[in-house]
Amino acid sequence: MSSISGKCPADIGEVEKAEKERIERNLALAKEGVKFIDIRTAYIDDDVQIGKGTLIYPLVTLEGSVKIGEDCIIGQNTRIVDSEIGDRTEIHSSVIIESKVGSETKVGPFAYMRPGSTVGDGCKVGDFVEIKNSSMGDGAKASHLTYIGDSDVGGGVNLGCGVVFVNFDGSRKYRSTVGEGAFIGCNSNLISPVNIGEKAYIAAGSTITEDVPPGALYIDRGKAAVKEGWVEKKDILTRKK
Repeated sequence: MSSISGKCPADIGEVEKAEKERIERNLALAKEGVKFIDIRTAYIDDDVQIGKGTLIYPLVTLEGSVKIGEDCIIGQNTRIVDSEIGDRTEIHSSVIIESKVGSETKVGPFAYMRPGSTVGDGCKVGDFVEIKNSSMGDGAKASHLTYIGDSDVGGGVNLGCGVVFVNFDGSRKYRSTVGEGAFIGCNSNLISPVNIGEKAYIAAGSTITEDVPPGALYIDRGKAAVKEGWVEKKDILTRKK
């Protein structure tokens, strides 16, 4: 069976043949310098290219036209489809579909790159980060719990935890840009389309609805209110009922 996503074998004879062919493909890759933790549990299509020194963990699935560079680590439970990975990149327990990842970049665990996404060299795409039809320049970081949709993020940008690019208004999708070296604080929402200038700072908890000039600090938070004794009064009213 030349394709992982192809027709499932119909009987035990075909299953055994397909399994034998799969192991033989993996052995051929091993002879070319690819390393396996468990050569029996890697599922790799015929068109996949893997560079010398790359380490494949168990339960990795590589489908379609995949190209992986040298000295990479492809961690357990990773699925890569029709994508390109640079040299010395690490991917752990993540899904990458029709996308491109540069060299010396770390992806995962539990990251999701959807079609049309590009991540540069020396980047970090951390746990529970989703990227859709977007780009991240060299050295950009989204360490955890972030959604990057229909946007272009410049080199050296730091996206804090919980940043969301709000790209859909219910009928249309919009695109945003973040300039090089900008800092987007935790729990910020970018209401697309907006443009964040180079080296601009967005304060944590902000909702951005307008363009931010280069080097500026943007703060948008509701005014806080502290009502002392509120819980005690609430309890008294509850007991009266």
